[in-house]
Amino acid sequence: MARNVYGIDLGTYEIKVYDKKRNAIWKEKNTIALKDEVQIFSVGDAAYEMYEKAPENIQVIFPMEEGVISHFDSMQFLLQNLLKKEQRFARGSEYLIAVPTDVTEVEKRAFYDLVVHSTAKAKKINIVERGIADALGMGLDVQNTTGIAVVNFGGGTTEITIIAKGGLVLTKILKVGGRHLDQLVATRIRHHFDFLIGNITAENLRHTFGIFPRKDTPTSKIVSGRDLLTGVPCQKEIPMELVQNAMKGAMDEYVKVLKSMLDRTPPEVLSSIKNNGIFITGGAARLKGLAAYLGLHTEIKVRRAKDADINTVIGLEQIVLNPELKQLSYSILDESYRWIR
Repeated sequence: MARNVYGIDLGTYEIKVYDKKRNAIWKEKNTIALKDEVQIFSVGDAAYEMYEKAPENIQVIFPMEEGVISHFDSMQFLLQNLLKKEQRFARGSEYLIAVPTDVTEVEKRAFYDLVVHSTAKAKKINIVERGIADALGMGLDVQNTTGIAVVNFGGGTTEITIIAKGGLVLTKILKVGGRHLDQLVATRIRHHFDFLIGNITAENLRHTFGIFPRKDTPTSKIVSGRDLLTGVPCQKEIPMELVQNAMKGAMDEYVKVLKSMLDRTPPEVLSSIKNNGIFITGGAARLKGLAAYLGLHTEIKVRRAKDADINTVIGLEQIVLNPELKQLSYSILDESYRWIR
């Protein structure tokens, strides 16, 4: 039987996988539910359904934190279970894993170890820098373009990557992502109304209102939560301005770091970026008005990936299917491999 090839993108909230044999991309929540702190109760989408709803003896955890693996054993168990699901798993397969660039070698090695020490019995494991995969997923000519700027807005982090001629020029990870925005919204509502909402509700408010008011944007939304003064569950009407103002600090941080990266970019590369624009991707990139906000403050056109939430794994698919792109991936065991820094 021919060996299969999987492209894997491990996100804070979701695992995205490209399955070469099926020529399909599938995704599932990167979540585990633990009963009494030790027993695995459920994984994936089933575990996420219990998030903020589970009884006290069941804890819902996310094995990924701030772009790296924080619960290795849980992450390994989760990945193995998802790959076995519906006969997706095949021993002796090859794996291509997207990894964040601006992390330590130990943290990067953990992505490799996740598969190599599993029951997958992998034949080959290569990794690719996430910024490279993101650019490929948007159809950009990574190997020949003089300058590309990609910003991946994820659930736990935001990764900024400057690429030139297939190499990495500058990279930066901000430990600010969609989850942080949700916490800002929930905190602002708690302080303003003495009203407690969950992260899922905060996320819904964020996606409803976005950053800028639009013609189709409601001026307020009624949500469920708990009154902190009485302790009683109730509903309150949350105004659009409150939610948008709650996210302003994080938006300013995005702009500040992005502009700093562009200021440090070599002139020839920067000129190409200004011509090509800045490309944004990741699940949190779907936030309404984000591209316009960044474009307004950087004075560079900003374009969002068509399928922002699965764009990284689309890039992995391109590497798997195109032999000329395989040089963009490498084995972490190959010490002779070096990126342009």
